Amino acid sequence: MNPDTLFRGARIVGSGVDLLGDLLVRDGRIADFAASVAAPEGAAVIEAEGAVLCPGLVDMRAALGEPGFEYRETIASAAAAAAAGGITTLAALPDTQPAIDDPALVQLLRTRGAETGSLTILPYGAVTRGCRGEELAELGLLREAGAVAFTDGSRAIGPARLMRLALAYAQGFGARIVQHPEDPSLAAGGSATESEQATRLGLPGIPAAAEAIMVARDIRLAELTSGAVHFAHVSTGEALGLIRAAKAAGIAVSCDTAPPYFDLNETSIGDFRSYAKLSPPLRKEHDRQAVIAALADGTIDAIASDHQPRDADDKRQPFALASAGGAGLATLLAITLAHVHNGSLSLAAAIDLLTARPACLLGVETGRIAKSAPADLCLFDPERIWQVDAGRLPGKAQNTPFDGRALEGVVLGTWKRGRRVFG
Repeated sequence: MNPDTLFRGARIVGSGVDLLGDLLVRDGRIADFAASVAAPEGAAVIEAEGAVLCPGLVDMRAALGEPGFEYRETIASAAAAAAAGGITTLAALPDTQPAIDDPALVQLLRTRGAETGSLTILPYGAVTRGCRGEELAELGLLREAGAVAFTDGSRAIGPARLMRLALAYAQGFGARIVQHPEDPSLAAGGSATESEQATRLGLPGIPAAAEAIMVARDIRLAELTSGAVHFAHVSTGEALGLIRAAKAAGIAVSCDTAPPYFDLNETSIGDFRSYAKLSPPLRKEHDRQAVIAALADGTIDAIASDHQPRDADDKRQPFALASAGGAGLATLLAITLAHVHNGSLSLAAAIDLLTARPACLLGVETGRIAKSAPADLCLFDPERIWQVDAGRLPGKAQNTPFDGRALEGVVLGTWKRGRRVFG
């Protein structure tokens, strides 16, 4: 059993708490926190010196590579990168090889996460067999095995009838369908947002409306079935307007976004910079501003890393042929903090978007600062600067669109159930 740990002189932020004080961990859970907490005999004392102590981040969307794409990332390498980024809980996408469409694979991922000692893995179950979009997987059995929700990962569920059936079936046992909101027929063959820039570069375009069209359809299907739909990595103002209206109407709709969509715009692809080729593609500046506004007003429920590991061969190709995706575990916190520093978000709101709110969507008890809550914790210095250097990031995946950026916000330590796993 680990000894008690006292964090002294921290700015404790999360779940409505924002105070300068001390926090005591005992038996893997938060025992107490206040302006001053006495150190029990034999306790390990960590002098925070004003650094921010928050719940361990809850990342609700990441690809792990394993099984099938271990050359891109493994569970072990992803766990190391997650710990370095302050992430202690991660929802893993099912579009692996084989896809997570079998209850045994759900149980395997949960077990492999526990074996890391630093990362809780919450597997998504595949909506369709093999994530092929043709026939429903055994959603009930996957749920019983521990699937936290259902998605086909980076592939949209295209047929409307299939999406209707999935929403209705999942609603019966209180689960969400997580959609990649992009009309497949409009996105087919595209590699950048349809715009003057894409035309100038000679790149096949994807209209921004492809996102809103899918969002509008699935909101209507959620209303029809009384099912719950969650839209991943929302990136356009039009789609966010539809989601905002659906929430106001009481429809069971939620959404997340990822740092590239509130920090970068289409100009980041530069002259065919494949590290910035993502799915969905980077958008116009007015869409980026709309995402920032939706984070501030609560329309967006969570910020996810959208970690999509790729290796050098995936990216060192002509832009149109390069694989879409960006590594996001190590940069999730710091890019979000950039928008605290510029005044777009308060620190409390940013932390909630990274912890309590995704934890609520995923139905897990972590992500909170509360007595008896799991002591999954992240201690970070919001002012310390570090340089993003593709090739030197933790984990295997180095394909970051933020390569070369100087960021404020360094993780000093990460704790899983009271045990230090990083720093």
